[in-house]
Amino acid sequence: MNKKQGQLLSERFEVAFNQVHDALRDIVQINDERFVVLVIVGSKKYQIIDTFKKDLEQYARLRNAIVHEKMEVGFYIAEPNAKVVHHIEKIANVLSRPNYALSIATKKVVYFDYQDSILQVTDAIKKYGYSKFPIYKNNNCIGLLTAGTIMKWMVQNMENGMVNLSTIRVADIMELEKEQLLEIVAKDLNIFEIENIFEKAHKKKRKIEGVIITENGKIDEVPLGIITAWDLIQIDYTID
Repeated sequence: MNKKQGQLLSERFEVAFNQVHDALRDIVQINDERFVVLVIVGSKKYQIIDTFKKDLEQYARLRNAIVHEKMEVGFYIAEPNAKVVHHIEKIANVLSRPNYALSIATKKVVYFDYQDSILQVTDAIKKYGYSKFPIYKNNNCIGLLTAGTIMKWMVQNMENGMVNLSTIRVADIMELEKEQLLEIVAKDLNIFEIENIFEKAHKKKRKIEGVIITENGKIDEVPLGIITAWDLIQIDYTID
């Protein structure tokens, strides 16, 4: 590798590192702008930062060697290899341009009206395998109906080992449903902002059952997607 190529790799690494640093400041938002501190704190709050934690800590050491040992402007004493540069550039791209929340949401949202027959819900459970359904009353989302609550109602109303659901409405079973914490957000939120919603609730020892995504984050809008904590766990942030 000639000198020109080597300088280009070093410069590209430094640019990508600075982009990562800027992104970490924006994401983590603490009163300490040190790179490694941002990585450590951010890794505890955001899965994506935790995924890259070890790499970023190593890149911080490499960056110190490259920048602080610089002999003169434009001349670097240490050289990253092309694979390292390519990788940190990909990380910078991911952190600087996070995906919209809708990209990880369950987009086929099955929801029901308060007065719908419960048989419609049980059919949906069988067809889609879902266990939670947003419920609307007067076009406003009022909560989630879960398969567990339906089962609880059936057990309580069983006679001779049988239960008749033909006349039962969603409203009848929603009476048993405990109050659940839901968030309704606009479709332009990104994944970091969604993770932050779950994190803030966790700090308050509250459990968010789901984040419903609508066009503008209004309670009376049609759901475009729904995200649960499980969806966040399933995100694959690995890059080549």
